[in-house]
Amino acid sequence: MAAPAPLAALGDPDPAFADLIAGRPHLSAHARDGLMVEEVPLARIAAEVGTPAWVYSAGSLRRRARALTGALAAAGLDASVHYAMKANDSLAVLALLHREGLGADVVSEGELRIARAAGIPAAGIVFSGVGKSERELRLALAEDIFQINAESAEEIAMISAIASALGRTARVALRVNPDVDAKTHAKITTGRAENKFGVGIDDALKLYRRMASLPGIAPVGVATHIGSQITAGVGAYRAAYARLAELVRAIRAEGLPILRIDCGGGLGIPYRDEPAPMPEALAGAIKATLGDLGLPVMLEPGRWIAGPAGLLLASVVIEKIGAQRRFVVADAAMNDLARPAMYDAWHGILPVAPDALVAPIAPADVVGPVCETGDTFARGRALPPLPAGSLIAFLDAGAYGATMSSTYNARPLAPEVLVDGTRFAVVRERQSLEALLHGQRVPEWLRE
Repeated sequence: MAAPAPLAALGDPDPAFADLIAGRPHLSAHARDGLMVEEVPLARIAAEVGTPAWVYSAGSLRRRARALTGALAAAGLDASVHYAMKANDSLAVLALLHREGLGADVVSEGELRIARAAGIPAAGIVFSGVGKSERELRLALAEDIFQINAESAEEIAMISAIASALGRTARVALRVNPDVDAKTHAKITTGRAENKFGVGIDDALKLYRRMASLPGIAPVGVATHIGSQITAGVGAYRAAYARLAELVRAIRAEGLPILRIDCGGGLGIPYRDEPAPMPEALAGAIKATLGDLGLPVMLEPGRWIAGPAGLLLASVVIEKIGAQRRFVVADAAMNDLARPAMYDAWHGILPVAPDALVAPIAPADVVGPVCETGDTFARGRALPPLPAGSLIAFLDAGAYGATMSSTYNARPLAPEVLVDGTRFAVVRERQSLEALLHGQRVPEWLRE
């Protein structure tokens, strides 16, 4: 499926609860304890931590990181993986992935500092993004990170000037826009000519040549990233990487240095029941198009690793039965999980109680308490009766969940919990109401 499934009912029936659980190895349904993450009942987490709360499976994160690195190794690729932490920037998640041998792909000063705080060495960090500030570039150079991905001629000149003034040499890769349509949602495609990212493929050789002539810059390679949540096979990857391969050969023909190829990320996941390419298919596409160049490759996945590993645990505030619609009003809202409101994205919704998992089902709209009609998670979703206090879980919320949340309607940020086997820990506390006021002040003239 090319884009996130819409909120409206789709042509085919939604997956059954049992199918949603079976497709996620870290989930199970216990006859007494109900829905479990690994070996911890979600009801126990709700009782101790409250709702809404983000819950991540350490086992799932490890499995997925190992599946990706294993697929690359099995294909005979000299590859490194730099996790795109915009998907989930939890310090605990980053520390866990660092222990699995992953570096980080960052897009801001904040992300760079969090990655370093998580123990990721500067030599494992790539800085991407179309609008890096002078302050951010100075920090990247001071930290001596592995690579900066430059996205324009103007940025290349900026990096050269800053590095020269600091007496440093920046390792820079040129991000290329291959003008390839990844067939994903319009708001998360990044590899087409009209997108803001990278330099045009036809201008890339000239800019690489220019970059090699500037002081303070050591050109190290080329990079691309064609979009996020790519599920329509690996054809778009093959097309983009084939264009990169042509560029690499042209760079070499001019005797210019090139040390590696950054293949980006974007590998999609099945939120509903749509097919999605596996790491083995992506590794095969890289091998087929770039394998004969003899260069190391880099990948920057985010969603594929973190998405299925997380869920948003919520409580039902009220079940509102109208003349035409049944509304399940949760204590989670669009400020917590923005994807349904922003992208019309589909997320599986499971009841947590054991009896609710096998009870009769009927259509319901699942909504939040925010004062927006767009604060809707699902329409016409088949769910059992869910009286006030019932627990529900929004699945596959480990990526672009907590990182995209806000305090809209003065709602504090939800806590984050990491489950590892039989144990769990709060890895980010629930934001206090006092913290919402921190830093605010009323000017003196309004106090008179």
